[in-house]
Amino acid sequence: MRLSDLRGRTVAVWGTGREGRAAVTAIAAHGPAELVAVDDSANFLSLPWDGPLAEAAPLVTGEAGFERLAAADVVVRSPGVPQTHPWLIELRRRGVMVTQGTALWMADHAARTVGVTGSKGKSTTSSLISHLLTAVGRPNVFGGNIGVPTLDLPQAELYVLELSSYQCSDLTDSPRVAVVTALFPEHLDAHGGEREYYRDKLNLLAHGPETIVVNGADPRLAAELGELSERGERGELGDRSTVRAGRPDTTHVATGADGTAWFHLGAQPLFPRAVLPLVGRHNEGNLCVALAVLDALGVDVVADKDTLAIAVAEFQGLAHRLTEIADPSGLTFVDDTLATSPYAAMHAIDAYDGRPLTVIVGGNDRGLDYTPLREHLAEREITVIGIPDSGPRIVEALAGLPAVRTELAEDLVAAVGLARKLTPAGGVVLLSPAAPSYGRFRNFEHRSEVFAQAVADTAR
Repeated sequence: MRLSDLRGRTVAVWGTGREGRAAVTAIAAHGPAELVAVDDSANFLSLPWDGPLAEAAPLVTGEAGFERLAAADVVVRSPGVPQTHPWLIELRRRGVMVTQGTALWMADHAARTVGVTGSKGKSTTSSLISHLLTAVGRPNVFGGNIGVPTLDLPQAELYVLELSSYQCSDLTDSPRVAVVTALFPEHLDAHGGEREYYRDKLNLLAHGPETIVVNGADPRLAAELGELSERGERGELGDRSTVRAGRPDTTHVATGADGTAWFHLGAQPLFPRAVLPLVGRHNEGNLCVALAVLDALGVDVVADKDTLAIAVAEFQGLAHRLTEIADPSGLTFVDDTLATSPYAAMHAIDAYDGRPLTVIVGGNDRGLDYTPLREHLAEREITVIGIPDSGPRIVEALAGLPAVRTELAEDLVAAVGLARKLTPAGGVVLLSPAAPSYGRFRNFEHRSEVFAQAVADTAR
């Protein structure tokens, strides 16, 4: 379904955040017979719904919103509306057409789009792709989940989008190049379970992409792609259409006889690993995926390797993702507040392998299984400080590990102070909470602000 298909229809836009606002503006320009906006979660934090938005689509709130949704020919839901929402389940039971703004946009722009998703790494990888394309003279527009809603994007010859699992779930057109960086259980409460989450995430690949690029070192992703290919559910997923970055036949990192690690394309060396300023093996994988995408788009990665090396060296890591904070004590404080699952925290911990490490964990308790984190730390010497709400449960899950010291703190500020006392000189204090921020903080940015301020205050 395209935006133009909404002409003459009754349309309800569900959600009044940035995605809902973009949808109302775009749909109104295509002449629907009737357009309304519905917000079942309006509260004091909601942005005003007035001016041109209110003129284009009157706002209905509360329980009355369901009847307006049920009466519509098409419901355009915002990504924040979970698959498990009772209204959404009932709308689908009744056969109401439900889509999203990203799906409407993709129907018109898929052939000019690189779409990137993944349980971890999608923001960094999509940013790298856009940055490197610009460096080699391939102008592009960057947006999606990381910033500008798709329906607000300007016209361009090439788009690079970061796409969440929520945005992927309603797509009926795959982008020209469909990219998956990693796969592990995440957002299960919003999708209804692990299988449902994987289904929604991998829907990005379901509708005939020209090329699929995946992180070939991710075992769960490899297993899911193998199952999909065997069942024939997701189109062409064989070796001819799927590039598995990180393997020797494509972009990968290899160590030479002198012990220096280099990025390669097949047998061709490109530039040293040291050029990439981002820490962690997972970020090596992110760059391998980005370079494989450029190769798939026809960029001569080998011929342009010097230009690419300069661009990689200039790349600025994204905020809230292993962001290091300078400290006069000699300790390295690291903000990785967007690590909201045990798997993401495991990647962050690995990034500082070989250094004394204190990790602060805990946040909104979604009932996640922290057994994988326990198994990951079984042979590791590390200090873990738990903060509310889930911190005590994470610490309990680590009980009995011989080299893991565990402590509890009443809040994030207290945890930073305790970490200063417990972490040896030259060590790392890592906020990688393995849980979301909401409940104790307004959002993840607020958690980062509190962490940075605590680092500054305790340094005095």
